[in-house]
Amino acid sequence: MRYRAVREHADRFKVSLMCAALSVSTSGYYDWRDRPECKRTKENRGLLVQIRASHSRSRGHYGSPRVTEDLREAGERCNEKRIARLMREHGIRAKRAKKWLATTQSNHKLPVAQNVLNRQFSPQAPNQVWAGDISYLWTDEGWLYLAVVLDLYSRAVIGWSMGTQLTAALALEALQMAIRRRKPEAGLLYHSDRGVQYAAKEYQRLLNEHDIVCSMSRKGNCWDNACVESFFSTLKVECVYQQRYHTRDEARRGVFEWMELYYNHQRRHSTLGYRSPAQFEAMAELA
Repeated sequence: MRYRAVREHADRFKVSLMCAALSVSTSGYYDWRDRPECKRTKENRGLLVQIRASHSRSRGHYGSPRVTEDLREAGERCNEKRIARLMREHGIRAKRAKKWLATTQSNHKLPVAQNVLNRQFSPQAPNQVWAGDISYLWTDEGWLYLAVVLDLYSRAVIGWSMGTQLTAALALEALQMAIRRRKPEAGLLYHSDRGVQYAAKEYQRLLNEHDIVCSMSRKGNCWDNACVESFFSTLKVECVYQQRYHTRDEARRGVFEWMELYYNHQRRHSTLGYRSPAQFEAMAELA
């Protein structure tokens, strides 16, 4: 609105000059300025303060759906269309993903498993289906590789490992952490791509020792492991791309803090009804 533009810059320019430039009358502007503020405008101003706070707490990554859930949880009665409009009008946007390269090395002669998971990404309880993958991030000291294991029930990160080499040991350590934490029963389904790290004998031996059923994506089909691919995309947008890591240790600390403290316990996940993984699993225990 042109009157609003005049008010926002009244401390820098003459009102009469701005009104002339915007083709509005000076008297009309003063009438508008001195008019009592309507209830809706007051409510929107209060909502905007809460929207900015929610957006800031999410490190700039929440769009209107998650911001709306934040406000509703705080007791605010609002709908997403209104929140989206206010965010759009005030230039409050969620940060977006960049493209990244895959780390799968499937050109090997080791045995590969069938795609048992078959894109059934919604198990009914924890520790029924896990999924893992490996990605990377750049530091001034060189690449740092990250292997993770997710529980697909809650999308929680339950195992991870970071190292300077893209090896089977990296994936193995992440799986060992997940097993120590969750102590799964026999019959758990574990899905990964068909990379050499997951087809390695040591890795397969660990799966067999714990009676874990192995499932692997079809060749060249990233959608077969879409949940972990989505996790890495979120990690890079919300953590990795936001800063420059001078050392690998600095990157390890940053990724650890994001995964364990923020993602698992605070970040709202659309698939989970905009709850965090920890909240979702806690609700399952109470049900």
